[in-house]
Amino acid sequence: MSQARTTTDHDEIRQWVSDRGGRPAVIRTSGKGGILRIDFGEPEETLEPIEWDEFFRIFDENDLAFLFQEETGGGNASRFNKFIERSQSA
Repeated sequence: MSQARTTTDHDEIRQWVSDRGGRPAVIRTSGKGGILRIDFGEPEETLEPIEWDEFFRIFDENDLAFLFQEETGGGNASRFNKFIERSQSA
C-alpha cells in the first residue's frame, strides 16, 4: 500500500512535479491568486500555465502544503497530489 506525504519544501515539490512531466498552473478565480494545480498536459481549458515564482507566492500566501504520493500501490510513479491547509498537514 502506498502512502501519501506532505511537504512545504519548494525544491521537493518542484522535483516531484518535474519527475512526472508536470508544470505549475492556476485556475484564475475572483479571489486572490487563484486555485493552484499541476498540469500534466490533459486538456483542461481553465488551466493557465504560470512560472514557479508565482506558483510558490500563491502557495505561501495561502499557507498551503503539498500532499502527494511517490508511487501507486503497484509500484509505478504516482501523480496523485492535492493542496491542503498547512494546519491539516501537522
